[in-house]
Amino acid sequence: MGVLFFVFMAFAALSTVIAVYENIIAMTMDLFGCSRKRASIVNLFVIAALSMPAILGYNVLSGIEPIGAGTTLMDLEDFIVSYNILPLGCLLFVLFCTRKNGWGYDNFVAEVNEGKGLAFPKWMKPYMMYILPVIDLVIYFKGYYDMFKPQGTKVVCIWMTIAVVLALLVFWIAAGHGSKDKSENNSKIIK
Repeated sequence: MGVLFFVFMAFAALSTVIAVYENIIAMTMDLFGCSRKRASIVNLFVIAALSMPAILGYNVLSGIEPIGAGTTLMDLEDFIVSYNILPLGCLLFVLFCTRKNGWGYDNFVAEVNEGKGLAFPKWMKPYMMYILPVIDLVIYFKGYYDMFKPQGTKVVCIWMTIAVVLALLVFWIAAGHGSKDKSENNSKIIK
């Protein structure tokens, strides 16, 4: 049974890697209009290069302390993903799904409620538009505070300023700045 367990785990891991890699390939093909072969080759080298800090972080590059004494490159990667990309991405998705200059709450509810099953309640609009972004921001700023508080007040103030700038950047993007034709972008998204 032990051997079968590890064989099945290997298949599960391999199928997950294939699924993740396929999404990266499909995105590259869509964004750059290239063939599957070219996208696979380019992403092979890009993923290999981006994996080097994780591979070498605890040996050859172990002397690098990117975000303070006692940290490693893996701590930096965790900080980038867990403390920035995930909460700010969540905030951006919530703002996109609820704001009129994004998808719009009514369009969001209509899409979610297609098919059978429990319907997403329309009465949750105030929660989705106002409370959920605040909860996300509290989690985001608390993560920064917990991460940098041991390094002193000055360091916390510097990093909290950076966190505020990044959050404001997300709100700026969510407000539709930078898009050339908002009505055209919205109609493409809805279709």
